[in-house]
Amino acid sequence: MNKNLKLVVNNLKKDQNYKYFFEKDELKIILDLYAKMVSEGSWKDYGLTISSKQVEFSVFKNAAENAIYKICKNFKPISQNLKYIITDSKSKVLKNSNNLENLLKNTNWKKLQK
Repeated sequence: MNKNLKLVVNNLKKDQNYKYFFEKDELKIILDLYAKMVSEGSWKDYGLTISSKQVEFSVFKNAAENAIYKICKNFKPISQNLKYIITDSKSKVLKNSNNLENLLKNTNWKKLQK
């Protein structure tokens, strides 16, 4: 047996990839809302966009159109209240919070719709 061999386990790269996405609980909250809105006929499709700055859950009324809303998680927010934001199709911030569940529960989606 060679005593000069060392076992090196490097999970750093894998862990870095996971921090640039919604956590399991966050995604569950968003998908529960999405299922509710689909069953009401308000939303039809969704998409995900991932960058090093944020992850976006985009909501579509029709698949061929632009997203009507984006639920975003900022990885390096300027302030805590900008950690989670809801934007419109032109990226205008409609609502923001440091708590995703409160943000989504306290949003009147019918009022936000044009």
